[in-house]
Amino acid sequence: MRAHNFRCKRGKTCKLNKEKTPMCVCQEPSACPQSPWKLIHLSFMQVCGTDNVTYDTSCELFATKCNLEGTKRGHRLHLDYTGPCKSPCMNAELVQFPLRMRDWLKNVLLHLYEHDSMSPGFLIPKQRIRVRKIHESERRLHAGDHPIELLAQDFEKNYNMYIYPVHWQFAQMDQHPSDRFLSHSELAPLRVPLVPMEHCTSRFFQECDADKDKQVSFREWTHCFGIKDEDMDVNLLF
Repeated sequence: MRAHNFRCKRGKTCKLNKEKTPMCVCQEPSACPQSPWKLIHLSFMQVCGTDNVTYDTSCELFATKCNLEGTKRGHRLHLDYTGPCKSPCMNAELVQFPLRMRDWLKNVLLHLYEHDSMSPGFLIPKQRIRVRKIHESERRLHAGDHPIELLAQDFEKNYNMYIYPVHWQFAQMDQHPSDRFLSHSELAPLRVPLVPMEHCTSRFFQECDADKDKQVSFREWTHCFGIKDEDMDVNLLF
């Protein structure tokens, strides 16, 4: 087998041993190709790792992970998001995150409902019935850039409007497999796009994993968003 036909996973490179047999070995981070954009705008290709370190390219991150194989740091290191790492999330900011996130989830569903009214297919019938109750409520807080105090008051007064959006988002991500646990990769489609807007995103999801088993359970997810145990309903996941 020729070396150029031999595939290695990210972070490794193919080399021939003494018997001329191709094998995968960890790539040295310094050997990673320089980003073609480096001279123009370095941050265009930079990535942030879950260790809160900025790497010039994803190649450098995965090569670093490979060289740390067998260590706790290597096991925990993943690509967190594209772009340089942002400033640490302070405790006061972390407390505010679920308030904005709940409001955002509710408005995403309402937006889908409005689109579904014009062009059916965005929501299944059960979802449409549940979201219609929120849409038709005269008490609902309309989309906008609201102060944290108002979001907190609305959650307290209109708590029931937020139960389904939190359940719905969990069900959207719990797909591979559907086991009522969210893995790092299942969370990524939600987490990665949010990071540029909400720098507490990564820390929030890390702390949602209360038992630190690298997965966010259905119970952990609802607790993170302030949903009471008696309002957890697996039937709302379907």
